[in-house]
Amino acid sequence: MLRQYPYKYIDRSKFYRIAELEDDETFVQIIGEVTEWHTVGIGKTQRLSAMFNDGTHQCELVWFQGGKYVKLQRGVKYLLFGKPSRFDHRFNFVHPELTPWSKVTPEMTQGLEPHYNTTEKMKRTGLNSKAMRTIIAELIPELKQGVPDTLGADILQQYKLMSLTEALVNVHFPRDSFAMQNARARLKFEELFYIQLQILRQMKRREQNVGYPMPTVGARFHALYRSLPFPLTEAQKRVIREIHEDMKSGHQMNRLLQGDVGSGKTLVALLCCLLAVDNNYQTCIMAPTEILANQHYETLKAFLEPLNNGQGTKDCHVHVALLTGSTTKKQREPIHEGLRNGQIHILIGTHALIEDEVQWRNLGLVIVDEQHRFGVAQRAKLWTKSSSSESGSTSLTIPPHVLVMTATPIPRTLAMTVYGDLHVSVIDELPPGRKPVQTIHYSIERRAQVYSFIRKQIQQGRQVYFVYPLIKENEKLDLQDLQNGFNELCEAFPEYRISMVHGQMKAADKDLQMQRFQSGETQILVATTVIEVGVNVPNASVMVIQNAERFGLSQLHQLRGRVGRGADQSFCLLLTRNELTKDTRLRIETMVSTNDGFRIAEADLQLRGPGDLEGTQQSGLPFDLHIASLSTDGRLLELARQAALAILDKDPLLQDEYNRIYKNRLDILRIEAHNWGEIS
Repeated sequence: MLRQYPYKYIDRSKFYRIAELEDDETFVQIIGEVTEWHTVGIGKTQRLSAMFNDGTHQCELVWFQGGKYVKLQRGVKYLLFGKPSRFDHRFNFVHPELTPWSKVTPEMTQGLEPHYNTTEKMKRTGLNSKAMRTIIAELIPELKQGVPDTLGADILQQYKLMSLTEALVNVHFPRDSFAMQNARARLKFEELFYIQLQILRQMKRREQNVGYPMPTVGARFHALYRSLPFPLTEAQKRVIREIHEDMKSGHQMNRLLQGDVGSGKTLVALLCCLLAVDNNYQTCIMAPTEILANQHYETLKAFLEPLNNGQGTKDCHVHVALLTGSTTKKQREPIHEGLRNGQIHILIGTHALIEDEVQWRNLGLVIVDEQHRFGVAQRAKLWTKSSSSESGSTSLTIPPHVLVMTATPIPRTLAMTVYGDLHVSVIDELPPGRKPVQTIHYSIERRAQVYSFIRKQIQQGRQVYFVYPLIKENEKLDLQDLQNGFNELCEAFPEYRISMVHGQMKAADKDLQMQRFQSGETQILVATTVIEVGVNVPNASVMVIQNAERFGLSQLHQLRGRVGRGADQSFCLLLTRNELTKDTRLRIETMVSTNDGFRIAEADLQLRGPGDLEGTQQSGLPFDLHIASLSTDGRLLELARQAALAILDKDPLLQDEYNRIYKNRLDILRIEAHNWGEIS
């Protein structure tokens, strides 16, 4: 119960007058009398209505349910507590607390009153916020004997933190606002510290894993580097050096590669593959969709063409293969054989790579693209694919090096938690010559102006994406859908050819439509977010997003990344309704003001707040957050990581007697059956 923290506090030391109330008040308390009351309606619609007067004005009190339990008396002074709202030019209170003044205790009108989150089921059984407060108040005296602390005295002293006993008392019934803030800071620090301790302990342990040593920078790497028609950016060079340091260390690499859309991650991945191949190891690249896997395959083949056409030395040939769900049984047999005998150097594919029959001779490097789209159990299966040494013996399992890539920029606080056990490389520079995409916001009423702009772009030889939030019309949602949008665009642009792709199409049909667009046979591609990742058409210079208010910032940024891949100026047009909420308007303004994916990721986390972390991003944490927030507690997180690192640098296994407190606490918190952190 003591670890069920309040979500807000209300200052009960302040009293209001009805005549002073304003529209934006939260919770207030007023002293006055009930002058009249009556019951209105019958059955389920019955409600109790009363008039309350404090001598300056009067307001209405209403109980829609439970009114029969409210006992009112005239001539009795009451303490009214509740949230005022204005109705029919008069303030009213719905379901207020009404306590006879004779029963008001000093504690009820002093300091900050805690309020607790409860569920409807809890409320139905009487366990509302007030009941939680009563139970916890009865527990507080038990704390006076003190509870064992979960942090060592040196950390408490260094970071000026309250003891656990003092923090638990003051988080529920604080002496004042200063004590409340200090108590919450102490409890937040503790949560974040143990998350960091667990994550960093995994990293330290994994850094000791034996890995395939790959010291050679060989002929294939040099041949590709020399054949490139453009120079690598300094960021790409730096990242390749960081990755090679890991690969030649003799320990297993586990690294996260972040790079905004269009920053050149695929070329970095290929050069890393060639580092492995030059050291006589095989590699694989796993992508979440067939479209992306096919695109990687075509991109790598194009890059490797000079090597495979004899422009390098005889030893520079690189055999690349593609394995997806669409690969036929007849096509699979030579691929399986080529993997087993080592003739295939690089295999690109989807989930098909983790099928049982897929076995390598000596898999040394695994690259997972858009890795958040795979489950950890799926990624783990790739570990079993590696034989254990160059000789192909399987007596000792050595895991392959692992590089996970994402084009979705990760806010710093998330990078330190969900990915905190990985070494991180960032490509923070776009290739020269790329022009920033110009983003413009239009209301749907200005559709004619948008169509006129698109027609001019197509006349200049460009191509256009149209993205919709729905495939088919939904009468519950007032949104543009793809089917109607396709018909409307056919009428608006009868002189042009239009393709359509969405997730419910057969893979072959989808690929055909994509190929028609990529080849320039069609000028407009109508799609859902199926094109969010990995579609590369340099001639497409306009992205139109219908009902952009329905998409998150990260998704909008990913969609925008489909254009701006050629030398021409590209545009992203965001079409929304006129009436937008404050948060939605902020999202749109953020998109219009910046192309920096990391700024967008930080804004996204701030806008969505900790609530969204409960179901998705927080699922990557070793344990849940009850009081800390990754969206607002970044500074505390850095301090907690610093403290955890200092301990593990001296005692990586937490074996010292002084560190037993931390090991024991981790054992209590650690309830996961699988240590997924061990597999990136």
